[in-house]
Amino acid sequence: MSEWLFDLGNSRLKFAPLLDDGRVGEMAGIEHDGLAFAADWEARLPPRIEAAHVASVASDALRTRLLEALAARSGRVDVARTQSRRDGLEIAYADPSRLGVDRFLALLAAHARGGAWLVAGVGTALTVDLLDAAGRHVGGRIAPSPTLMREALHGRARQLPVEGGRYLPFAGDTDDALASGCLGAALGLLAHSRDAAAQRLGAPVPLLLHGGGAAALAPHLEDAVTEPALVLHGLARWARPGVGGP
Repeated sequence: MSEWLFDLGNSRLKFAPLLDDGRVGEMAGIEHDGLAFAADWEARLPPRIEAAHVASVASDALRTRLLEALAARSGRVDVARTQSRRDGLEIAYADPSRLGVDRFLALLAAHARGGAWLVAGVGTALTVDLLDAAGRHVGGRIAPSPTLMREALHGRARQLPVEGGRYLPFAGDTDDALASGCLGAALGLLAHSRDAAAQRLGAPVPLLLHGGGAAALAPHLEDAVTEPALVLHGLARWARPGVGGP
């Protein structure tokens, strides 16, 4: 019997055990297409769970399917919701329901690390949120991620490949030009956000990257801190406020 954390995003279900000391164990992932999970997904879930803590930004149908599967093997299922204040964090949105729970939990985990952070989530969307050292969420931005940009271009012009290519300052072929343009757009938004954050808080603000697309950006952001499971770390803080590591 154990406690588990589940982060249902727009393209993957990520999950990990919540350890006794409040830390997050090894993360696993299951793909979905927005409508259904991978064929063997239920067999990959933990067979017995004492308590399941869930965060979801996916469709109602997928969320319901997950909750049903967890209810069949868990004594308790909790669903995280965005709150105006939690564990020292204060969000900027007047209506908490308008801030995605994944962004809220990422901010919660960032605040647990201490200090100010520019938190960037790279998944289906690219989200950027500024957090000051006192735990106040200043606000954020939302844009398409490089992956979504490629998919959108491919959807309108099928001859343009949906993946592949290298990031270069100036590309000499279409594949590299697509990779350079879409990745470069994300890097440009982050650079502009970092400048704006430093101006707003009066000092440079470290960048904290998370999400499945963080690995593609990290090599071009040498001073960034990368934590792919940041939302799960925030969910752990939501489940046990003030306990465990960041």
